[in-house]
Amino acid sequence: MRELRIRTLAAVFVVAGVLSWAGARLWNSLGTLPSVPLAAPIVLALIAVVLLATALSLRSRLKAQRERRPGAQGVDPLLAARAVVFGQASALVAALIAGMYGGVGAFLLESLEIPARRDQAIYAGFSVLTGLAVIASALFLERVCKLPEDDDTNGEGTARAA
Repeated sequence: MRELRIRTLAAVFVVAGVLSWAGARLWNSLGTLPSVPLAAPIVLALIAVVLLATALSLRSRLKAQRERRPGAQGVDPLLAARAVVFGQASALVAALIAGMYGGVGAFLLESLEIPARRDQAIYAGFSVLTGLAVIASALFLERVCKLPEDDDTNGEGTARAA
């Protein structure tokens, strides 16, 4: 399984941001701008918490297994692989959503004197921040599930939990 690259996430974020900024300008010229839902940052924050809790749980179980503690529960490799895939998918979607709301938020910065637009800009800003929290949690989860380098490969790559 390949590691998630920060460059890929940044590219998704920037492209989504530029396209949504342009789309917001176009949509606004036609009438009204769709609103940023209040639930967007809340849902992203919940996903970040789930990813972080999963990473912390797996990290403590792997540490107990490495230290050969009596009664330590092992980590099923398939469970670790599923967790990494969930984290990678969450990070990609969060980069897309954060970029989208970042672009809309950047457009809304032009009209902060209107209370409704100011509220929408705040929701968009919180959506970007919680999207970045999802990405950070996903990268942490990926790092937790990463296996140490295998001596048989002579340093040619890293083994993954899948």
